[in-house]
Amino acid sequence: MAAFDFDGSLTSGGSTWQFLTAVRGRRRVAGAAVALAGRLVAAAALGGQRVDDVKEALFRRTLAGLDAAEVAARAERFGRAHYARHARADVRERLEWHRAQGHRILIVSASLELYLQAIGAELAVDAVIATRLAVAPDGRLTGNYDGRNCRGPEKIARVRQWMADSSKHTGATAITDVLWAYGNSKGDRLLLGGADVGVDVGRLGRVGALRRFPRLSEFTAGDGDDAHQVRRK
Repeated sequence: MAAFDFDGSLTSGGSTWQFLTAVRGRRRVAGAAVALAGRLVAAAALGGQRVDDVKEALFRRTLAGLDAAEVAARAERFGRAHYARHARADVRERLEWHRAQGHRILIVSASLELYLQAIGAELAVDAVIATRLAVAPDGRLTGNYDGRNCRGPEKIARVRQWMADSSKHTGATAITDVLWAYGNSKGDRLLLGGADVGVDVGRLGRVGALRRFPRLSEFTAGDGDDAHQVRRK
């Protein structure tokens, strides 16, 4: 099976700020960014839990109180349009190679499930594993996470859980599944490191955070699994 990161991997660039702007407008999002500027800078510099916390704070400032069904409808439109504009042809080609081999395909991302579901449907993947937002009993978004931000260790943990749950229905064993993972940034290191084959699809090459992983350019559309056994852990 193959797990693909979204922002910067299946697409060029990010999507969260664009989505918030599409839903709430530039002024509202800019105001939230100014109010959280200090925390955003600290999160970028120090990482860790600060990233999860300030992202949730951003969602509270921009999305809290909105009707969840209405946002979901707008998210679907945004997702399809965003992918159409920013899709990476080289990574899409790799995704289709996995499909041709009969492999199961996942999108795993810290971006919001709200709009990634539409992209997952368009790409006909087996599952979308992403950050969820909590919905209050009145049907409105709270701005808080439903669960955890799907970043860092959460990515590989949720992929492995999906594999285990899936094996119960297929009769296969998750232990024997070969997991390929594709990512582009330091946030994907644990995902790639936890896979049997981790592939760097980023733009920085051997100077990037994922330099210990093979590059996408080392694989060709005609390659078979056997050709890459030496790259497996």
